[in-house]
Amino acid sequence: MKKIVLSLLLVIVATSLSAQAYVPTDENIKSREEFAEDRFGIFIHWGIYSMFAQGEWYLQNAGLNRDEYAKAADAFYPHRFDAKEWVAAIKASGARYLCFTTRHHDSFSMWDTDESDYNIVDATPYGRDVLKEIAKECKKQDIKLHLYYSHADWSRDEYPRGRTAKMVTGRDSTKINWPEYYDFMNRQITELLTDYGPVRAIWFDGWWDHDEDATPFDWQLDEQYALVHKLQPSCLVANNHHQVPFEGEDIQIFERDLPGENTHGLSGQAISRLPLETCQTMNGMWGYKVIDQNYKSVETLVRYLVSAAGKGANLLLNVGPQPNGELPAAAVERMKAMGEWLAVNGETIYGTVEGDIAQQAGGCTTRKGDRLFVHIFEFEGDKLILPLECEVVEAKTFADGAKVDYTMTNGGIVLHIGEVKDSVDYIVELRTK
Repeated sequence: MKKIVLSLLLVIVATSLSAQAYVPTDENIKSREEFAEDRFGIFIHWGIYSMFAQGEWYLQNAGLNRDEYAKAADAFYPHRFDAKEWVAAIKASGARYLCFTTRHHDSFSMWDTDESDYNIVDATPYGRDVLKEIAKECKKQDIKLHLYYSHADWSRDEYPRGRTAKMVTGRDSTKINWPEYYDFMNRQITELLTDYGPVRAIWFDGWWDHDEDATPFDWQLDEQYALVHKLQPSCLVANNHHQVPFEGEDIQIFERDLPGENTHGLSGQAISRLPLETCQTMNGMWGYKVIDQNYKSVETLVRYLVSAAGKGANLLLNVGPQPNGELPAAAVERMKAMGEWLAVNGETIYGTVEGDIAQQAGGCTTRKGDRLFVHIFEFEGDKLILPLECEVVEAKTFADGAKVDYTMTNGGIVLHIGEVKDSVDYIVELRTK
């Protein structure tokens, strides 16, 4: 009876709120601004899929029986998980927020949900609510908490089948029931936004599972987004749907590409005026895959972060924890190195906006007030020509404040910088009018 009453209340509240065009609250606008200033976050993909060490899509990619796959939960005992160590490592990376996968496409919930026994507390011998511990540490260590939540589901009978997981077996197609599944999701979202303290963003994923339907699938996002904003007015809504933003969204996501780029075929959409975020893997996969040790270098990761900021976007960099609950040592090492770089150069990243000059192969620019930071990755010769329209009144190296000679021309400014010694990012600061 309790669930029925709650469901009716959710429908009434969401329907009434979604009847009007979305107007973000003052709290929401402030949250957007803080999010955009942070520029760097860490993504955590962790679930029982880590037990197989084959990545987060193993259930679908291997075409497994959902009930056989679910048996992994009975052996899931991440005895080395330490929320304090996790959040401390994230803070040491220079990241200012954490996005945690609460429920991925395999349907396993990583918190103590009342809506399904298929969760880390009830279905595993571990029996601890890791999300509760993470939320507590995020608050203690001043790291903002974002929560990933999958719309698509490869295990629940009620979920209408999409274009993925067609080979997954064990589901009863006679029990497909969208209203029931939609209500289930909204009850879980309500738990997440009422039991785990302030949540700065809900990061949805899975809309693309029905992007090839003959008849457009109605996810009823308006009502769901309205519910999120009702429960926590400052909570931002993001959706990794690979489309231009929908009504009610507060963040635009680009997967594996910087805004305006589309090397992976997922980010060709137009760039909106919303705060932007690029999610990217540190190695090749999102979830832990034992064979995937092809981690990007610190230089590559730092430059990717800088390039994201140069396009006015945040970088959400992924880590896939091991089944024992530890963050991979290779990932922690790179996070630490990025934090050391940001400790020195973070002023050119945090709180900046897109630079005056579009990104080029050799670098990019970021701006903070009248200060324009020129990030140089690759350079040959002793002169750098920048097509700036504003007047420059001072030029110096950011590292030590040494004067940089320059010449103003009709085509912009010519920096006489000599040899670039920093192999990661040589930064010149320009004071402009």
